[in-house]
Amino acid sequence: MVAQAADPALRPWLAAIPWRVLLAILLLNGFGLVVLYSAAGGSIKPWALSQGLKFAVIFIWMLALSRLPMDFWLKHAWLIYFCVLALLFGVELVGVIKKGGGRWLELGVMRLQPSELMKIAIVLVLARYYHQLPRPALRTIPALIPALLLTLVPGALVILQPDLGTATSIMAGGAIVMFLAGLPLRWFGLVALVGAVALPVAFNHLHGYQRKRVEIFLNPEADPLGAGYHITQSKIAIGSGGLFGKGFLNGSQAHLEYIPEHQTDFILATMMEEWGVVGGVFLLTCYGVVLAWGMSVAVTAKSTFARLTAGGLTCTLFFYVAINMLMVLGLAPVVGIPLPLFSYGGSAMLTVLTLVAILMSVARDRHRALVGGLAPAY
Repeated sequence: MVAQAADPALRPWLAAIPWRVLLAILLLNGFGLVVLYSAAGGSIKPWALSQGLKFAVIFIWMLALSRLPMDFWLKHAWLIYFCVLALLFGVELVGVIKKGGGRWLELGVMRLQPSELMKIAIVLVLARYYHQLPRPALRTIPALIPALLLTLVPGALVILQPDLGTATSIMAGGAIVMFLAGLPLRWFGLVALVGAVALPVAFNHLHGYQRKRVEIFLNPEADPLGAGYHITQSKIAIGSGGLFGKGFLNGSQAHLEYIPEHQTDFILATMMEEWGVVGGVFLLTCYGVVLAWGMSVAVTAKSTFARLTAGGLTCTLFFYVAINMLMVLGLAPVVGIPLPLFSYGGSAMLTVLTLVAILMSVARDRHRALVGGLAPAY
């Protein structure tokens, strides 16, 4: 009905819009605003109002960006990658130091975290690389070297910030694209074996607080008032919420600020204290709608570039959600990864909604091909 009433030029775009996915995104953000309101003690400041305004602007940006055809992303993948890489170098030179890591660029209206944007850029550039790579060269070592460099250089820059969690996400995104492109499984097994052997050496080269996080993950009770404080308080909040939670505005752990970063990295604990397991299931359902749609877009994509882009971006979003939730539940070491579309912050929201916009571009081109019987022009 919406598509029929619209201008003829907009009908194909409206018909290809995943309305259920947009509803899931709106529900995630709306629920997040409710939790941020409660986390501030029943006030729209300092988080809920700011987050709502950012979401409104970036949501419109997402809809506008989704109208770009996939050949735009194909043509500009290298440019996007090197621009974001330049921003990472800029962080090293003039980045704002916050909580021990120089991860932000001060842009006046907001602080931009370029490492978040690299999660998209690495998928786009590798998808283009393998899209143009001749099939016979795919399983050769010379063809693997450029892909490794494209992945490891930004990963190393982010580790230097230091931000091990985001660096891991970037390199995991690159590895996913390589896997989807068809690289031999034995190569990944060899890398895993080398990584396992080098793990003790790598552990000794971590920053002190990073080593402590791993140790606390293995034994949270070793330092409950020090390095283990975050995860201990998170578990207390989640456990006290039970099945249905303590009720809206009744989360004592968050209101008394026992939960560190209760509006960002540990917002899941803040939510589950008040909304319980039911709230967690609601979140998982909304994320499930978005992720299932992303995988269906990847499976039905009409070109190598579109398939690798959609698959890589969907897996990147999955890592966002999975790592944050596992961290908050004490099933993974504490890393600085927010819960997408739910935690307070602009950079992660910009990244996730841009990611969704590109997935919508893939879906729109697929829809156009199905309706018009046209092959993709890239």
